Amino acid sequence: MDAPNAWQSTPLKSKIIFLLAVFFVFVGIEVANDVINMGRTPPMRFAVTAVLTGAFALLYAASGIRLQRKFWKAFPIIFVTQAVCMTLIANFLHEERWFTSLSAAGPGRLHSRLAFDGTAIIVCACLGYTGFIFTSINEGRRYIRIQTEKATLESEMAAAREIQRIMVPEALPPVRGYAIESVYRPAAEVGGDFFQVISLPSGRTLIVVGDVSGKGLRAAMIVSMLVGMVTAVTGFTEEPAEILAEINRRTFGRTHGGFATCIVVRLEDGGHLALANAGHPPLYLNGAELPFPGSLPLGLAESATYAHTTLEMRIGDRAVLLTDGIPEARNPQGALLGFPRVESLLHEGASAASVAAVAQQHGQNDDLTVISIAREA
Repeated sequence: MDAPNAWQSTPLKSKIIFLLAVFFVFVGIEVANDVINMGRTPPMRFAVTAVLTGAFALLYAASGIRLQRKFWKAFPIIFVTQAVCMTLIANFLHEERWFTSLSAAGPGRLHSRLAFDGTAIIVCACLGYTGFIFTSINEGRRYIRIQTEKATLESEMAAAREIQRIMVPEALPPVRGYAIESVYRPAAEVGGDFFQVISLPSGRTLIVVGDVSGKGLRAAMIVSMLVGMVTAVTGFTEEPAEILAEINRRTFGRTHGGFATCIVVRLEDGGHLALANAGHPPLYLNGAELPFPGSLPLGLAESATYAHTTLEMRIGDRAVLLTDGIPEARNPQGALLGFPRVESLLHEGASAASVAAVAQQHGQNDDLTVISIAREA
């Protein structure tokens, strides 16, 4: 556990027991002072002083727990308050010795007072150190449990990263007549964006880009499920709209309240493209947004259908696919990068890497994926 956060995550029960232990230890110290003073302090003053000593020690400890490194802000206030209280006690409960001579009753009274002090010291020491031992054992067990859970989570995250490394291709296969560039930048250790470039049995190429709601391990697991579905579905159909409809049917009820946007593009010879979109940001052609009919993301409605769209690219044209992490990049002032700025960058001919870099510099708060498709022949 990091030191600044250790007490913040400590259970309330452990904090209370620790503070009570501090109280009893310092009450015990004040009782020991009474023994040194041979029990000469008047009983009322002795009792009030002992309780206040423990109470102020508790306040010092509590302010340290609460304020951590800013403890110094509370220290002067508590110190002055303690000094004022002790002064008031001295003024109103005068230092009158409750016995002045060793009369017949004096030794017995002194014996009773010192016996009480001795018993009180033993009780306070037992309560105080029992509280410290309980807190130490309890927090030690909690620390071990947290470290075990942390190691387990790190192992699971490492497995998720390995899965995602396989799901997001590092090297793209060559596609005849096209130059494809890809950039993927997860916001966390594992992300919810995914893309695939699949060579189809017909010789055509399928590009799939998607974005799962949420982040982290759960999103990565859904990504792996969707990529597996894409691979399976393309085994019996190459039509983008049919691929999305089948993936949606299989996904429905399995995303635990989440959803995924997805766009599927099939590249053909001669610059012909076939597309279908499931609630994903549109494709840009030479910097201009290609309009799509409205559609639901995957996993929201089992019977959802998706429109089939065709496009023809001329030599030199460039199409760009991206996820919403690009336009939704947010700077420290809360301003979004925005779709107009993205469109302007693409009009200027910015590469996929340049677009992703601009979003990162503006303020990345989501996964970033950009796929550039340029027709060469």
